[in-house]
Amino acid sequence: MYRIVKKRPLTPTLVLIEIEAPMIARKAEPGQFIILRVDEDGERIPITIHDFDREKGTVSIIYQIVGATTEKLNQKQEGDYIQDFVGPLGNATELPGAKKVAVVGGGVGTAIAFPVAKKLHESGVHVDLIVGFRNKDVVVLEDEFRKASTNFYVGTDDGSYVRKALVTELLEEQIQAGANYDAVFCVGPMMMMKFVCKVTEKYNIPTVVSMSPIMVDGTGMCGCCRLTLNEENGPVTKFACVDGPDFDGFKVDWDESVKRSRMYVEWERHKHEETCNLFKKEVK
Repeated sequence: MYRIVKKRPLTPTLVLIEIEAPMIARKAEPGQFIILRVDEDGERIPITIHDFDREKGTVSIIYQIVGATTEKLNQKQEGDYIQDFVGPLGNATELPGAKKVAVVGGGVGTAIAFPVAKKLHESGVHVDLIVGFRNKDVVVLEDEFRKASTNFYVGTDDGSYVRKALVTELLEEQIQAGANYDAVFCVGPMMMMKFVCKVTEKYNIPTVVSMSPIMVDGTGMCGCCRLTLNEENGPVTKFACVDGPDFDGFKVDWDESVKRSRMYVEWERHKHEETCNLFKKEVK
């Protein structure tokens, strides 16, 4: 059993929790993920590590309330326990030799972008952190982002905060202004990552993408996070959870990945509604 040390709602549907897990905290690195189970009857879900504190022995994750399991998780409060919390899993993010990097995050993906930017920044790398949100109401972790970067840029789809701009626009502005990035790391919605790669490919900037958003069971057994990489000798099949979650963005078959990422949206919505109705009955 793993104790919830801290719970911090970021928006009505986005929540940060800090879990007491000293063995995981000791080995965790940016880019890796954990698998949790809320209770004995619950499903296993993978969630990327947002942060960790080796001294305190805690690991932080950010989850979005979209399905039955995240709704059940959200019923837990500080001091409560969850059944399983396993990790760290997956390969850590690596950008060897990079001295100037753009870290790009969109929406919930900003939670994954944060630890990557933080580690690079603490290692002396120049980090331009570029994030995008739908609107002002869902902008999160702004203070943390500023501390984890050399320069911080934010845009919103509707212009309700700072300026109206997509992350692709913000990124290309910096490139055209002479940023000379050694590499770009990107995580967020599939379509966002696809178009970030289209921008960076024009300027021949190596781009690493996190394919964690398409993971389902985190072990490779379900096959849902299967993706195709277009290698020199032909297409190669990989799995985001066991082979990644980071990949060369220029090699990913984005059309296939975008389609795959939408497979369970309706099912998750339905299960979320069922779980909410169940909790309402229990309260009555």
